[in-house]
Amino acid sequence: MKTHILGIESSCDDTSAAITADDLLLSNIIANQEVHRIYGGVVPELASRAHQKNIIPVVEAAIQKAKINKNQLKAVAYTRGPGLLGSLLVGSSFAKSFALGLKIPVIEADHLQSHILVHFIKDESTVKPPPAFPFLCLTVSGGHTQLVMVRDYFEMHLLGQTIDDAAGETFDKAAKIMGLPYPGGPLIDQLAREGNPEAFRFSKPRIAGFDFSFSGLKTSILYFLRDRLKEDPGFIEKNKTDLCASIQSVIVSILMEKLIQASAETGIREIAIAGGVSANSLLRKELMNAGELNHWNVFIPKPEYSTDNAAMIAITGYFKYLRKEFSSHRDTPYARNSFISSAYSS
Repeated sequence: MKTHILGIESSCDDTSAAITADDLLLSNIIANQEVHRIYGGVVPELASRAHQKNIIPVVEAAIQKAKINKNQLKAVAYTRGPGLLGSLLVGSSFAKSFALGLKIPVIEADHLQSHILVHFIKDESTVKPPPAFPFLCLTVSGGHTQLVMVRDYFEMHLLGQTIDDAAGETFDKAAKIMGLPYPGGPLIDQLAREGNPEAFRFSKPRIAGFDFSFSGLKTSILYFLRDRLKEDPGFIEKNKTDLCASIQSVIVSILMEKLIQASAETGIREIAIAGGVSANSLLRKELMNAGELNHWNVFIPKPEYSTDNAAMIAITGYFKYLRKEFSSHRDTPYARNSFISSAYSS
């Protein structure tokens, strides 16, 4: 008999629900929140209100698409953190209530850990086997940048992380400075395809070990554009594609240099990426190129599994269900300090 798990993701501004049958994904429904575009970023209070409106129809749609009855569910998994507390409270409260009504266990999932476990999801188009342990995973999103050694489903050792800002945040901030609408990361990726990545040079941070830093790069971009606009008010518009290509190039090179270094020092050649920025076309291209050069076995998630989604929560719930790692209804969400960083950092 199949083990059906309902996963609920509500860590930021996407309301998502998914159903898995063992490790096979049956449905993955995501409701986006367009309201944040006019503010140039996520407004926490508006996000939590939108989650309250979306969560019931999203869960219902996930169950219908999976073609199961809710009474077939064995457990409900939800994102406990990290994320926006108001948004997490909506998802966790619904998950606990829904599980209580069905008299089934509730399972907490760490958002960052779940991004990594997305590589173990199977669907109708899955051909390639999942990564073999141990593997390295570069998790890159708007709020996080981490380099993790994955020894087992729930044994993850943090090799390095950003000491200030995340790579995804740098994309979005650069886009905002250039007057691009939110979210800016995908737009930079799109415009960069028509630009010259060598047109402009931005300094790279010098950080020891496997840690990252992007605050200096953001400041460098800000000051560079400020000075150029003084000379020519139309500078950004005239050079938009080259600026996007140059900014994207330096961000991706910072990420790839650390990943190549980590593989060389650990000897691990099973290499994966995860998180929203893993959908970036240049990062995917550079990873494949590095894979061929260094004889890596590369794993890149599908775009729909890169951004926040409940499929990754459901698969995490499935592996925890097998271990009978159930949660208490008294557990409360956490905004920071993910399971990975708090338990396995060096």
